[in-house]
Amino acid sequence: MIYGITLSLAWRNLWRQPWRTWLTVVAMVFSNTLLVFMVSLQFGMYRLMYENSLNMFHGHLQVQAEGYLDEPWMRFSVPGIAALASDLRTAVPEARVSARASAFVLVSSADRSYGVQLIGVQPDFEPAVSTLPGLIKAGRWLSGTAPEAVIGSVLARNLKVQPGDELTFLGSGRDGSFAAAVATVVGVFDSGAADIDRSLIEIPLAAFQDIFSMDGHGHSVVISMPDVFDLDPAKAAIRQSIDDAGPVLHHWDALQPGLRQTVQADMVGSWFMYAVLIALVAFSVLNTQLMSVLDRTREFGIVMALGLKPGRLGRLLLFETAIMAGLGLLLGVALGVAVVLYFQVYGFSYPGLEEAAARFNLPGRIYPSASFASVILGPLVVFAACLAAAVYPIAKLLRMQPVAAMQAA
Repeated sequence: MIYGITLSLAWRNLWRQPWRTWLTVVAMVFSNTLLVFMVSLQFGMYRLMYENSLNMFHGHLQVQAEGYLDEPWMRFSVPGIAALASDLRTAVPEARVSARASAFVLVSSADRSYGVQLIGVQPDFEPAVSTLPGLIKAGRWLSGTAPEAVIGSVLARNLKVQPGDELTFLGSGRDGSFAAAVATVVGVFDSGAADIDRSLIEIPLAAFQDIFSMDGHGHSVVISMPDVFDLDPAKAAIRQSIDDAGPVLHHWDALQPGLRQTVQADMVGSWFMYAVLIALVAFSVLNTQLMSVLDRTREFGIVMALGLKPGRLGRLLLFETAIMAGLGLLLGVALGVAVVLYFQVYGFSYPGLEEAAARFNLPGRIYPSASFASVILGPLVVFAACLAAAVYPIAKLLRMQPVAAMQAA
């Protein structure tokens, strides 16, 4: 009953100065709307970053021989790699799966030689787990099992080759034998990542296995899923399909450990900027409530002289702040969700984004990624900051002397 009366008085007191109240609420609404949209957009950009980085080459999950991740030796291989990839496509129907084998070789053209990483891939399945086949700038993608190669644009320039030229590979086979072959360049890709374009060559897996005496072995099965953040069901199904004593399953965190750290560092920087916005709103609330106390100093002195405890008045001021912050939260979240839903349908872009995205075989628009955290986290921080901003006006009220307050002008 007491709290009901206090709440009613708090609501009435807010509208004694409607313009001041509405200006403060509008500041909260603007802040909450902006936070909901910006955080959702940021999560959408992070999703795009994850997809871009992982789908270029590594995939979301990989099955490898134990120890290969730490020491990528030729002999750390998985037997029957193509059959295993086929079994995983059956076990996880929604997954995109491709088998690979890898070796470090000396590649030579007519003019120059370089050390590179040679990857054997399944031409029919590799485009589903990697964006490199879609980034061919000259020539075509691999076909069949013939010894043909696609190479990075920087490596092609360094070797002075183009589609139709021949390359010679020299390396060591899985059985320790001398491995050598000649392959025809059929395509040149441009990923935009200099390290990849400088040091990577892909050939058909069957040709790789023949050249390096692999006897059906390979080094990894690359798996991509529809959602990079929902991998647990796929991981469970994959673990049931692989031998406990044989291959091991690696999450993308292990394959690219710096990716999550990059995102976390960016998020810390973004939240510093958000903190500035929240602080401005908190100071607005502080100003509003401090003005409210000063305006009602004489009134507070009278009611305290009549026996009302300062704690009740402090609770009244806290309720007033909570009502304003609650209005700002509800209206801000509602408006923010509406904005996010709009851009989830139509996307968000800015000048130059579409051209840059096309270069990396990516969509030209960013779509916000709404979640419970992105929608409610920012507004809750604003709500807590507003309540904290009321501490000083309440403390000033609690120190108020009735006689001095009644004598205030």
